[in-house]
Amino acid sequence: MSAIKTPSAAVLLRPEELERYERGGGARTTPLVSPPIGARSFITGITEFDPGVAIPFHSHNCEESVVLLEGTAVMDIDGQEHPLKPLDTTFIPANVVHRFRNVSNDSKMKILWIYASPDATRTLQATGETRPVSAEHEQNR
Repeated sequence: MSAIKTPSAAVLLRPEELERYERGGGARTTPLVSPPIGARSFITGITEFDPGVAIPFHSHNCEESVVLLEGTAVMDIDGQEHPLKPLDTTFIPANVVHRFRNVSNDSKMKILWIYASPDATRTLQATGETRPVSAEHEQNR
């Protein structure tokens, strides 16, 4: 069973049993806490990056926190590179352009992300395209 609901409406999620979605370019996302299980004020998930993979520069319409769970990463923000080690945690205000990248040539990188809104969006800096974060979990099934 991938989600265990309790009588109080609490939910236990086991990421290894949940569906992962290919985001393309060597990144995969596993949604965790979301409106379908009862979340009303935030969403969370795990994204895994293959060696050398970077997501494009982007921003969100709400605050975001990212925790590096595994691997070797860099956060690019404000024109600076910030190396991350496991359990380093970031806070990114709404509408701030940033990206995360796996700087390893042979190991995967895994992050836990938390958005302060279930209606979080991602706007790509290069194109200006804005899509709901949840749309990434509906494509490439």
